[in-house]
Amino acid sequence: MKSICVFCGSSFGNRKIYKETSRELGKILAENNIRLVYGGGNVGLMGAIADSVLNEGGEVVGVIPQSLVNREKAHDGLTQIHVVKTMHERKDLMYKLSDAFIAMPGGFGTLDEFCEIFTWFQLGIHKKKIGFLNIEGYFDHLLEHFVRSVEEGFVDQTLYNEIKIECTPENIVWAILNNQ
Repeated sequence: MKSICVFCGSSFGNRKIYKETSRELGKILAENNIRLVYGGGNVGLMGAIADSVLNEGGEVVGVIPQSLVNREKAHDGLTQIHVVKTMHERKDLMYKLSDAFIAMPGGFGTLDEFCEIFTWFQLGIHKKKIGFLNIEGYFDHLLEHFVRSVEEGFVDQTLYNEIKIECTPENIVWAILNNQ
């Protein structure tokens, strides 16, 4: 595993634990020589995880649309940054640069990125590992919806079982690296 893409918020949210956990995840990625691929911003959880990886001597690749360069304050200290034209190009390049994906707390953009990558998995476009870092139950309601989708016959149980769901950075990285 050379690189993991992390989808997360461009804000910190209302709990300190989100920022602390994003920094922990960044440290673990760097310690395991796993390159971070992310949205390229220097704000919120995105900025915190990027800074953490960089502070630990790791590599960080950002992918950001031109329209967000100023809005999300593109990070200027990354190992590499790709400025693309559209959000679709962003997601496609993040996909191509990554071996696995982790969703952390975030808003609609985080959910959009995760759901598109998971849909591509469902369609057989890729077989890369996908997981949620479910900090203090942040994704519980969404996961309940996924279970309901299985119960109602819209999602196959075996597909749902492919999602790695863990509450700590250590556990989500271990689950992805060890296919647990």
